Amino acid sequence: MITKQVTFIAKEDCIDQMKALLHSMVQASKAEDGCLLYDIYQLKEEPRKFIVIESWRDEKALDEHKASAHYNHYKTHYEPYCADKYSHDLEIV
Repeated sequence: MITKQVTFIAKEDCIDQMKALLHSMVQASKAEDGCLLYDIYQLKEEPRKFIVIESWRDEKALDEHKASAHYNHYKTHYEPYCADKYSHDLEIV
């Protein structure tokens, strides 16, 4: 299983656009074969910060996700709204 936390910091004037773009990924990603978890959170105390938690069955499922049309749409559109982005690989303890 592969689990990631991806954090996005929206530009000050782009919170709504970032939220809409990230939200557009949820249903399509959850419908993919091999998706075990895909949720997006917005921090209440820091509304510019969004955290994506995603789990995939294996590397093949993650690679197929990265080849999907909805992932490509997100990948080609997020930069104008995003001030910073970073990720962490997670492990269940």
